[in-house]
Amino acid sequence: MSGEDHLTIMKMYVGNLSFQTTKQDLQDLFSQHGQVTDVHLPVDRESGQPRGFAFVTMDSNDSMNKAIGATNGQDLGGRNLKVNEAQAREERGGGGGGYGGGKPSGGGGRRY
Repeated sequence: MSGEDHLTIMKMYVGNLSFQTTKQDLQDLFSQHGQVTDVHLPVDRESGQPRGFAFVTMDSNDSMNKAIGATNGQDLGGRNLKVNEAQAREERGGGGGGYGGGKPSGGGGRRY
């Protein structure tokens, strides 16, 4: 990936969302800083509840940078947002070293 590819990323990670935050809430907030082209609000597969984060895509890098500067740390629904440029997902290796064995691991925390 060249340095030029990095400039084409206009997607932001928006974390620390209240579970009551909707796509429309995010659309309204970020459209104050430029044109929003997509809002993805992932939900838990089992419960159907929002997972507390979203990805918002803007029409330009300029709009994205303005939005990050204006919204990072801003209160939305009683929570201080964590907003930054989304990073490309790294390829995950196969295998897993034998962990899990098909049983739930519990804990429910995010794995990095």
